[in-house]
Amino acid sequence: MSTTLLTHLSTLVTNDPSLGQGPLGLIEDAAVVIEGDRIAWVGPAAGAPAADTVHDAHGRAALPGFVDSHSHLVFAGDRTAEFNARMSGQPYKAGGIRTTVAATRAADDRTLGDNVARYLAEALRQGTTTLETKSGYGLTVEDEARALRIAAEHTDEVTYLGAHIVSPDYADDPAGYVDLVTGEMLDACAPYARWIDVFCEKGAFDGDQARAILTAGMAKGLHPRIHANQLSYGPGVQLAVELDAASADHCTHLTDADVDALAHSSTVATLLPGAEFSTRAQWPDARRLLDAGATVALSTDCNPGSSFTSSMPFCIALAVRDMGMTPDEAVWAATAGGAQALRRTDVGRIAPGARADLALLDAPSHVHLAYRPGVPLVREVWRGGVRTG
Repeated sequence: MSTTLLTHLSTLVTNDPSLGQGPLGLIEDAAVVIEGDRIAWVGPAAGAPAADTVHDAHGRAALPGFVDSHSHLVFAGDRTAEFNARMSGQPYKAGGIRTTVAATRAADDRTLGDNVARYLAEALRQGTTTLETKSGYGLTVEDEARALRIAAEHTDEVTYLGAHIVSPDYADDPAGYVDLVTGEMLDACAPYARWIDVFCEKGAFDGDQARAILTAGMAKGLHPRIHANQLSYGPGVQLAVELDAASADHCTHLTDADVDALAHSSTVATLLPGAEFSTRAQWPDARRLLDAGATVALSTDCNPGSSFTSSMPFCIALAVRDMGMTPDEAVWAATAGGAQALRRTDVGRIAPGARADLALLDAPSHVHLAYRPGVPLVREVWRGGVRTG
């Protein structure tokens, strides 16, 4: 396999403390050697080995490609009117999901697939090289399986979320819908998915329903993750820890016991600041979680209703400004943290053996992601050893 040397990197975030300074494993005046789709060597530019091709980074900073571990990209339609009303004073209610369900059911496969591809390309241009996405806007056996089949054509990280809300078709029979989600729908969807998720929240699914849904998925070989404690206090976080879920996502309303449970578990607290930004809701307290020792990830929650952004740099800036994170912590959470939320060791870091996913910034430091919010700093993206931009 041919090798490529990326050199003259002003600073390099490796996320491997054995390779550089501090938790981010920072190396100044750095270089990286890519062989095939993997990282072959990392270190100071002065000691870089020879390679078949040399790529001059011209003093740009580099960091691992972002790992976005929570999105909802298989959808059709638009909720501009809902957003406009919310920004005009109406509170956010999860029932708006029904609007997207109707539009998604009515869309053909090509429309849904084109949408997924468009938003993935949009995210890639902003440095995201690994992205999870979910079903949840079909809520019938056929439409949920279709959503997952389409998602699986674009990413390996696919999540079955038949339990997004109770289907409008079962408004008077939520128990019957849980039976469908854990039975015929699960059978149809499991072959396309790696994960199973549930929206454990008032107005969606309670703790007992969520446990039944997740354990049914686990029996089919799917790994659990959970929408937990977004709109109110509830059992979601404790259930996530009990089931060793890879992540509890949102984590806005936490008791001391919830924080302690996360801190003493392998479950990642995935925070989604785009949702709070777009709903004017209470910000998650990342500082409280970090100080307790919990592992924190950042993700976009890209969806048409409550967080219509695919920008991980934007979420980093929000986390630093409004959630108590330092720039270093936010960058780690958006890369290595996301990798842990997907239980991946091959992404979220720049170290020998890892997948060659890098984002190069038009800036001398990763700190500029928070220092210059809203500026398109990602100049180049390398994914699997291939330069995409």
